[in-house]
Amino acid sequence: MPISKALLTILEQKRRAAYAAGGEEKLAERRKKGLLTARDRLAALFEENTFMESGLHAQHDCHNFGMEGKSMPGDGVITGVGYVDGRPVAAFSQDFTVGGGALGRIHAKKMCDIMDYAQKAGIPLIGINDSGGARIQEGDDSLSGYGQVFFRNVELSGLVPQISIIAGPCAGGAAYSPALTDFLIMTRKNANMFICGPEVIKAATGQTATMEEIGSASANASVSGNVHFIAEDDTQALQIARKLLSFLPPNNVVDPPHRPTPAVDMSPDPAINELIPSDPKAPFDVHDVIARLVDGSDFLEVHRDFARNIVVGFGRVQGIVAGFVANNPAQKAGTLDIDSSDKAARFIRFCNVFNIPIVTLVDVPGFLPGVAQERGGIIRHGAKMLFAYAASTVPKLTFILRKAYGGAYLAMCSRDMGADAVYAWPTAEIAVMGAEGAVKILFKREISSASDPKAKEKELAAEYREKFASPYEAASKGMITDVIEPAQTRAILSMVLRNTLSKRETRPPKKHGNIPL
Repeated sequence: MPISKALLTILEQKRRAAYAAGGEEKLAERRKKGLLTARDRLAALFEENTFMESGLHAQHDCHNFGMEGKSMPGDGVITGVGYVDGRPVAAFSQDFTVGGGALGRIHAKKMCDIMDYAQKAGIPLIGINDSGGARIQEGDDSLSGYGQVFFRNVELSGLVPQISIIAGPCAGGAAYSPALTDFLIMTRKNANMFICGPEVIKAATGQTATMEEIGSASANASVSGNVHFIAEDDTQALQIARKLLSFLPPNNVVDPPHRPTPAVDMSPDPAINELIPSDPKAPFDVHDVIARLVDGSDFLEVHRDFARNIVVGFGRVQGIVAGFVANNPAQKAGTLDIDSSDKAARFIRFCNVFNIPIVTLVDVPGFLPGVAQERGGIIRHGAKMLFAYAASTVPKLTFILRKAYGGAYLAMCSRDMGADAVYAWPTAEIAVMGAEGAVKILFKREISSASDPKAKEKELAAEYREKFASPYEAASKGMITDVIEPAQTRAILSMVLRNTLSKRETRPPKKHGNIPL
């Protein structure tokens, strides 16, 4: 017996009401401001006609306090699964036109259901955040809902990639769900993220602050380091998410989407030889080196605006996906400090849990000296990098470009810290400290008694470099795999990446190590 037209009509009416969200007027108002609606965002994220929605008809109990008889289509959040570049991805998109996108019991349940699905299916999760926060009318049900979401964020961590897009307000406790995910993308306009707003700060402390200072995309990306990418608008935010997914596996037991070239090209790249200044103290931008190593100079930098003395991000080398960690001498001379240590350690651990090889480019004079750094806990923060590298079991390949001094040399994945191969350029210097500092300590008397102290110091420094800091000296002790011409770097990196993709390494059984947080 065919289904009746009356039932089909009801179905169509119900769907239309859900798609209308907060009403055509509110949807039109958003689009007039240049903002995408919650459904527009999902349509821009997924391939056409691949999104399968779940929980379309779910919404709050209309008898909740202050909400009697009020319809909230979808309970202010749209959830489901679609395809990005032919691979399934789970997502939720909060709808600000429906009750300000506030989170209540059913709203949270829909989010938790799609997170559970992502875990069982082993697929990435993208959350588009645009919410006024907790739904006050539902009282402690809202708090319970946030707790359930946070718990699942942690459950999913290390199992499937989690990406958060901040496309509107994200305040108070709501900010902790994105903070628990792997990557945060925030739109420059119309979005903010903070725990306590300017009014609360003023009332509690007497301090005057603006939203730009505490909650803007710029503040979160460059000052606090909460955000990894800034997008100019919703469309670009979704493009960044798609680009990021192109480097990531769907889960922790699958390899990244490598696209190896049929054969390894071992041709040299003479242009790299020209990138390093003749003066060992002269700064240069390590982005120029990375651009010569990755295919088509296509490098997706992560956390670009935060701790710029270290560069992290994803690229392919002759089709093989790799994560890059590189000192940048153009910023703070490439020293490691509190923020750069945190930034690198977090990225290293992400690469490790998702089977992404790590390529480390070293030009580090040491940890940044200073009272603020010492009192801020540089020992604890620097130890995070040591822990992250030592605990990682993915392929780890290190290239020493110039300076590699002291504990910072170890923190940048030396052979002793588990690197599978370490290559050095002829310009490399590996030592406890720089030659000038070393000779001043070791030969203080000889220098002061010389007829020309400056000339004597220069002579001793050159001798120290040759005898104690030379890459050949390190190679003779097995600390360096080989000393190579810079022009060979891409070719050797390509070959070693392929050779180590089958690497398997087991560690003593334990719940987890206790990283110095």
